[in-house]
Amino acid sequence: MNSTPHTNSKTVAVIGGGVAGMSAACALADGGFAVQLIERRSYLGGRASSYLHPGVNEVIDNCQHVVFGCNTNILGFYRRIGVLDKIHWTSEMTMIEPSGRRSLLGPSSLPAPLHALPSLFRAHAFTFADKLALVRAFRAMMSVEADDSGESLLDWLRRHKQTEGAINRFWRLVIASALNADLDRIAVPYAAKVIRELFLNSAGAGSMGMSSVPLSELYTGAERFLAEHGSSVLYNTNVEALRCDEEFRWTIETRTGSLTTDYVILALPFEALGKLLPKMPQAERTAALAEQIAQLEHWPICSVHLWFDREITDLPHAVLLDREMHWLYNKGKLQPWRKRKGSYIELVVSASRSFAALERKEAIDLALRELAEFFPAMREAKLEKAALIKEVRATFGVPPGIDKLRPYSESPWPSCFLAGDWIDTGWPSTMESAARAGHVAAEQLGLDADEPLRAFEMDLKPKGLMRFLGGR
Repeated sequence: MNSTPHTNSKTVAVIGGGVAGMSAACALADGGFAVQLIERRSYLGGRASSYLHPGVNEVIDNCQHVVFGCNTNILGFYRRIGVLDKIHWTSEMTMIEPSGRRSLLGPSSLPAPLHALPSLFRAHAFTFADKLALVRAFRAMMSVEADDSGESLLDWLRRHKQTEGAINRFWRLVIASALNADLDRIAVPYAAKVIRELFLNSAGAGSMGMSSVPLSELYTGAERFLAEHGSSVLYNTNVEALRCDEEFRWTIETRTGSLTTDYVILALPFEALGKLLPKMPQAERTAALAEQIAQLEHWPICSVHLWFDREITDLPHAVLLDREMHWLYNKGKLQPWRKRKGSYIELVVSASRSFAALERKEAIDLALRELAEFFPAMREAKLEKAALIKEVRATFGVPPGIDKLRPYSESPWPSCFLAGDWIDTGWPSTMESAARAGHVAAEQLGLDADEPLRAFEMDLKPKGLMRFLGGR
């Protein structure tokens, strides 16, 4: 394969092959830097990856990941590596009650933020009082400031007189699962950001995209892009220590040897960085960074994967109301390459530590019982195989006060930058936050090297009436 000549002689090591690391590495390679992306595992993607599950002999994602139209930086990364055509898009969300009754939410031709109102007022899932409460809350969310007042989302909802139906069927299910935390552990500005971006700013901003191929296959585009630009990926490489000489050139110690580089981006989960800090040069702000990291908290996401001998629903995805299971993804329809008889269903449970504590058989039996309440076809379907995936460190929490614990991309050391979804990006723990952090780190490194590059993608602008109503 032919590689693109470098436009400068500076070398960069990006440690961590998750979304943040890949985004930073590809942006820097695109800018002419010689990049080595270092990953301790044998595949890219981090928490957004897939693998061959030995128990069922199927390639599965470690959890269903989605992108939205407002996620400009993860989409910019996908565009850079040439995989945007592998994203399946939809603008509609089906909510199902245990009785089987459905409500379809989606945009209309009305200008934003009115575009979602017709489907909301037609929705059977909400009473008229629920609908009025949601409209009041959406209007109030338009004026929520970015500064954190310390109030939890649950207290805010009570103060704004949200009905139990609105709380249980919208805020607790849609918003709390989007932020993957209990309502009393969510800072109001993050909930407001989700509301504005997904439901108010524009119809396009709230459209949802899902990969039509396994996630790790999606990221082969990143490895290919790096190779085409004279850069590379080092798999199965565990970084054990870093040191810096007087000229601020870095040496990275691994289990199999060492390598030197002009610049380093630490694109690691915060707990992995916390373990690495004692093995790095001590600097003025090292202790403060370690203290910030120690206070961050993870929340779990669990998924139950079920293979049946026949189709149990024609829906590609759905929201399941009033039960432990939250989201259904019909992977057989979303990933048509599988070409198998029957159906492959993934059920996702967000922010549930009690579900994460269940044994495998308990969790799968619960999923099957609940699924049968929503889809009568389950009565004749035969379960062929099942898998339970527990991502206990799926996302970091966004409780009141979280912003003071999220560092910027500048690190305590020269020629070294931080990236990851937990960096202060203004976004919650999402692939968008990770890609933003990666792009910001790449741009700051370029400035430091006197080789400016453009990586960061600006937010979508509000449309319709939201241009005048406080859209951000």
